[in-house]
Amino acid sequence: MTEPVVDRASFCYRHPDRQSFVLCQRCGRTICGECQTPAPVGVICPECMREQRASAPRTKPAVLTRMRSAGRRGAPVVTYSLIGITLAVYLLQLIPGLGVTDWLFFSPFFVSEYAMEPWRLITSVFVHSTSLIFHVLLNMYTLWIFGQLLEGLLGRARFLALYLIAGLGGSVGVVWLSDPNTAVVGASGAIFGLMGAFLVIQRRLGGQTTQLLVLLAINLVIGFVPGWNIAWQAHLGGLVTGALVGLIYVETRRRDQRARQVWLLVALVVVLLVLSLRYVFFPITG
Repeated sequence: MTEPVVDRASFCYRHPDRQSFVLCQRCGRTICGECQTPAPVGVICPECMREQRASAPRTKPAVLTRMRSAGRRGAPVVTYSLIGITLAVYLLQLIPGLGVTDWLFFSPFFVSEYAMEPWRLITSVFVHSTSLIFHVLLNMYTLWIFGQLLEGLLGRARFLALYLIAGLGGSVGVVWLSDPNTAVVGASGAIFGLMGAFLVIQRRLGGQTTQLLVLLAINLVIGFVPGWNIAWQAHLGGLVTGALVGLIYVETRRRDQRARQVWLLVALVVVLLVLSLRYVFFPITG
């Protein structure tokens, strides 16, 4: 009696001991259940799957794709990003044990002979009082209003530079106008900087500024109300710095003045950093 002829084509090409009658839809080879990957039609083998993945276009994370799409539509993506980052940090502040506020708040003490943590000059802009949610909500609402106006007017890079430099200026105002042990948090200095820049740009271009002047005056006065614990020093520092940045922008707005604009901004940042070292040059006593 003769043995039946074994048809090797009916066995998996990767596992010769496993019989199968399923073929890869791309190469036509026989594959067992372990080697099958579902496809829109039928199944494909591991080698074809690797080739398909290697040739597929690389995609970016959905959030980046959406932000790029929003950017092409002219949406103020930097403003939205700053608001999102600030609110995310605020939520992290609420988690016990993380100590986010302790790592990011600013005090002149941290740029003195006792400690040198200069990043706090900027990071304090992204943390807020956790005992008063109104603090962060009001700041983000104001950022949303002025951010949309200024980001569209200046462009994303200039707007981001304005926000961060004004925040730095707010911290420098705290260094020179408050007690060395004063602790501050909040985006108010940067936001006052936005208002200061908008005021200067509007006036230089012949726009109406009466309502903005009234708004600024009211907010500055509120900062001096006893018992409210508002860092008016950061407000004033941010306002002056933002006005200077706005003046630089409006006076160097021609295309052939771009290099001068960058160098003036760099010079302003250097001056602010030097001023922040007040208690390094003149050590805290007493």
